[in-house]
Amino acid sequence: MDSVIRAETLTKFYGPHRGIVDIDLDVRPGEIFGFLGPNGAGKTTTIRILLDLIRPTSGHAYVFGVETRADPPAIHRRVGYLPGEFALFDRLTGGQTIEYFANLRGGVDPLYQADLIARFDLDPSRRFKEYSRGNKQKVGLVIALQHQPELLVLDEPTAGLDPLVQQTFFQLLRETVAEGRTAFLSSHILGEVEKTCDRVAIIREGRLVMVDRVEALRDLSHHQVELRFADPVPVAHFLGLPGVSDVVADDRILRMRVTGSMAPVVQAAARHDLVDFSSREPSLEDTFLAQYGREAVEVNSHGR
Repeated sequence: MDSVIRAETLTKFYGPHRGIVDIDLDVRPGEIFGFLGPNGAGKTTTIRILLDLIRPTSGHAYVFGVETRADPPAIHRRVGYLPGEFALFDRLTGGQTIEYFANLRGGVDPLYQADLIARFDLDPSRRFKEYSRGNKQKVGLVIALQHQPELLVLDEPTAGLDPLVQQTFFQLLRETVAEGRTAFLSSHILGEVEKTCDRVAIIREGRLVMVDRVEALRDLSHHQVELRFADPVPVAHFLGLPGVSDVVADDRILRMRVTGSMAPVVQAAARHDLVDFSSREPSLEDTFLAQYGREAVEVNSHGR
């Protein structure tokens, strides 16, 4: 099998409204494939088509070589799925909910199930309606993982999880692919995908703008930096620094865009009487606008 997931010119319109347009994907066995884009870009629409939860307006999708509309149950048996939004049975406990889905699968390894619950630090005795958003997400992840599927399809899997639990999830993901299984996950967080995935497809306004090795994301990563000095500082001291662009001076404040290492900026700032230093990673949409502008962009399919 050459591809676990293959999509060919997938297009979906909701009446006159755009869902996705001409999406081509090729996810290979044993990789973590990231599907990156701002909220509303079309990530969930694509995932729902891949699982035949909705039908495309045109185009075709294949999972394990099976056309998604031809035999959805055969695909679902081999997939662990976490939707971006889900509602379960409020009156059941987390443990009862997990067990219910385990039984639907025909049973799971109870030791592995217990290990997942412990590693996610989940209290299975509480009713689902009593859980916080993060704990509900833990239940969903256990349900998706517990039958050790060949393919994980996870829509925004870290939503609501605290940083420690996120690290547990990433470790489980690495263990999954180490066993030869495959993961396909959507995210709107650039750094999360950069640290986790082997390859990434970037979707914006329903269209792919890039499919590449994850290393290519480093070309998109940048920070907006603001430096506040006790006295005015010549802009020229920063204009020629590696990775620095869009330098703007406002009295004793310098604002700039920094791509790559922050070290040259820190070293230059240290030569002056620095009062304050702030840095923020812009939203993914801001990053796309800075990189691509507002016009449609042809797909870069390097590394496919």
